[in-house]
Amino acid sequence: MALDDFTLADVYRRNAALAPRRTAFVFEGRHISHLDYLGRVTRLAAGLAREGVTAGDRVAILSQNALEMVDLIGAEAYIGAVLLPVNVRLSAEEIGFVLADGAPLLLIVGRDYQPIAQTLAPSLPSLRRCFGLGADAAPFQPFGELYDVDDPAPRQDVDADAGFVIIHTAAVGGRPRGALLSQRNLLIAQSSLIQALGLGEADVNLGVLPLFHITGLGLMLTAQQAGGVNVIAAKFDAAEAARGIAAEQVTLLATFAPMLGAILEHASGDQLRSLRAVTGLDTPQTIECFEAMCPNARFWSTYGQSETSGLATLSPYRERPKSAGRPLFWRSMAVVDADDRPLPEGEVGEIVLRGPTVFKGYWNNKAATAHALRGGWHHTGDLGRFDADGYLWYAGRAPEKDLIKTGGENVYPAEVEAAIRAHPGVAEVVVIGVPDPQWSEAIKAVCVCRDGASPSAAEIADFVAGQIARFKRPKYVVFVASLPLTATGAIDRAAVKVAHGEASSD
Repeated sequence: MALDDFTLADVYRRNAALAPRRTAFVFEGRHISHLDYLGRVTRLAAGLAREGVTAGDRVAILSQNALEMVDLIGAEAYIGAVLLPVNVRLSAEEIGFVLADGAPLLLIVGRDYQPIAQTLAPSLPSLRRCFGLGADAAPFQPFGELYDVDDPAPRQDVDADAGFVIIHTAAVGGRPRGALLSQRNLLIAQSSLIQALGLGEADVNLGVLPLFHITGLGLMLTAQQAGGVNVIAAKFDAAEAARGIAAEQVTLLATFAPMLGAILEHASGDQLRSLRAVTGLDTPQTIECFEAMCPNARFWSTYGQSETSGLATLSPYRERPKSAGRPLFWRSMAVVDADDRPLPEGEVGEIVLRGPTVFKGYWNNKAATAHALRGGWHHTGDLGRFDADGYLWYAGRAPEKDLIKTGGENVYPAEVEAAIRAHPGVAEVVVIGVPDPQWSEAIKAVCVCRDGASPSAAEIADFVAGQIARFKRPKYVVFVASLPLTATGAIDRAAVKVAHGEASSD
C-alpha cells in the first residue's frame, strides 16, 4: 500500500485496535462496538465479493437510514467499490434515472421501496441482483445472506483517490448529476471538521439527516474518524431526537430548518444539556432560541455542497451572525465575476473553491465536469461575498443555474438581469420563466426602480431588445417596492417565483 493511501478501512481498523469495546454505532437501541463493526464490514465485504463486486463497481442502496446501510458504506470502502445512495424522496422516474446513470451491479432496497425497485429492475441492464432489507425481503434475496460467508474479506489495497461515492445533485439541465467523491476527499474534509469542532472519542453524533445526503454521510464519517459514537435514526422525529440526545448524551448534531426548531419545541427539562455543537442552516430566531436554551452549546454557521465533500466554511454563529462562516482548512475560496476574475472583498460574485476536498467530477458527464472545474477551480453556481475578516456571506443561487426555454430557445436569467440592471432607472431585478400558451414559457422581469425613476414596462423590454437578442426581451415586466429576502439577507428567488409565477403583468 502506498504511503498516501490511507483509507476508511484504516479508520475502522484503528478504532477496533485502540477501542475495541467502545460503542461505534447505536441504532434503535442496539449498540455496535468498533470491533463488532469491523467484523460486520469484513463479512459483508466478502459477501459482496462473492457476488462479483470488485473495485470500481457500483452498489446502490434505496433505503431510509438503517444499520445495514452503515455496514454497506463500510464494506464498499473496504473493497474499493463505489457507493450509489439513492434519495428516497425522488419520484419513481427520477429514481430510475439515478439508477440507470450509476449502472449498479447490485441494488439494496428498504422494505418501503421494494415495489418501486421491482418495477425498475427489468430496465436496468447492469443489475445482477436485488437484495431486500427487513424480515420480509420478497421478492428479493434477503440482505442478511450477504453476511453469511465462511471467511471475512482479507485486508485489501484500495486506491484512496479512486471514486467512492456518487451523490446525485440538483441539475441545471433538468436531470440530476452524480458528484463523484473519493475516500481521500472525504477523509481530508472530515479531518478539518474534527480540528475545527475539537472532536474526539467522547463525542456522540446524532444522525437524523439521511445518509444519502452528503451532510448526513459526512458527519457520520467525521464522528467515526474521531473515534466517537454515531446514533443513527431511521428518520427524523423531533420528540425521539430529544429523547435520544438525553439517552445517549449526544454532543454533535446537524440539521436543516425546521428540524432544530421542532426539537426545541419537544425537548423538556434538561434533555439537550449534553449538546455542544450544532450545525446546519436555520433562521436567526431558531439559532438564538437554541443558544439561549443550551448556553453551553454553540450553533455553527456553514456553507457547502456535495461537490465540496460537504462543508466548506464553518464558524460559530455568534462570531458573525447571519454569515456562512469562514473557510475550513484544506480549502482555498474566492468569489469571481462572470469572466472568472477575482472580486475584492465586499463584492458579490460566484463562489469558487479549490483543494483536496473538491470532487473528482460528474459521473458520466465530461462536459458538466469541464465547465464546473474550469480554470482549476470548482464553480459552485452560488453567489456570495467575503468581508474584511474572511467571513462568507451567501447571496443565493447564481441565476445562470436557472434556464428558461422559450420558443425552442434557451435563455439564462443572468444575461437578461444584467441587461436590465444597466437601465438607469432599475435598482434590482429578478428574471423568471412563466407558463405561456404561445411559447410554452415566457420571460418575466420583476423590477425595483431607483428612487425617483418610473420606467414603463415597454421601455424596459425595448431596452433589453436593444442590447441582446430580441427573443430574450421579457414579455412581462412588473414593478415592486422591494424583493423578498431570505433569513441571510439574500434575494429569495423562490419567493419571487411563487409571488409572480403567472403569465401576466400582475
